[in-house]
Amino acid sequence: MLKNYYIIANFPKIFGISITIAPASAASNSPSVAYVPSIEYDRCSRERAMMNFLRNFHFRLCGFLLVLLQLGFAQEVSFHITPLRPVEELRADALKAQPPLEPGPFLKPDLVELVKLDPTIKLDIRYATTNSFLGTPVYTQARAFLQRPAAEALLRAHRELKAQGYSLIIHDGYRPWYVTKIFWDATPDDKKIFVADPALGSKHNRGCAVDLSLYDLKTGKEVKMPSGYDEMTDRAFADYAGGTPDESARRALLRQAMEKQGFQVNPQEWWHFDYKDWKQYPILNAKFEDLGR
Repeated sequence: MLKNYYIIANFPKIFGISITIAPASAASNSPSVAYVPSIEYDRCSRERAMMNFLRNFHFRLCGFLLVLLQLGFAQEVSFHITPLRPVEELRADALKAQPPLEPGPFLKPDLVELVKLDPTIKLDIRYATTNSFLGTPVYTQARAFLQRPAAEALLRAHRELKAQGYSLIIHDGYRPWYVTKIFWDATPDDKKIFVADPALGSKHNRGCAVDLSLYDLKTGKEVKMPSGYDEMTDRAFADYAGGTPDESARRALLRQAMEKQGFQVNPQEWWHFDYKDWKQYPILNAKFEDLGR
């Protein structure tokens, strides 16, 4: 006798997966996520359906795991906007444009790759992944640089924080000017307070700004702050009064350590710190690929 059957996948935990074949009557009572083809099965058909389902599910799970690997050390999903135009169109236009001309003199750039100073500095370069506010990779490499004096100051802050049970996790450092133009052109007007105007250049373009947070040395996990990184809300403000006492205390600890070494926090972004000598360096537009290894 033929009956209607449903293939039901239960997900009690992120990887705690069980798969069963159940009568149609069971599906309406199941809280699980279900794939429900309204097809009659005899025993052999059910077995073939199960094998097809397992094969398809395997491919989907592999795809999910690849996404997780792409996120690297990312601890959470980034705030997201819908770009005003496709990012690849914006990239093509930005690469054709030129940074603003500035009168010198400037110091000679000396960009240093941060992880080469101390391998315990973690990287979570979200602009090289889909886990960014634009939802697509903008950087072609997950690397972070600062001008040497700024990098050395960052290292001192890093060592001071390690004595208190924390370490630094870097989201961004030097940023080529063309990327600043992509961000500006992609962002709606009501969110432009959170991105730099390419007509002026940014301190990131000079290699004198860093986006960062803390991770716990015991757990290896990024700590919670009053907002997520790159969140375009008032919770991101450096003096935002909300959040839990622990979140506010960790934000204050990070700010204290950075300001002690000559950095100043961006009022709209608790994670963004500018080095005191940024005016001495020119706006740069070199791609990461051109900075060597």
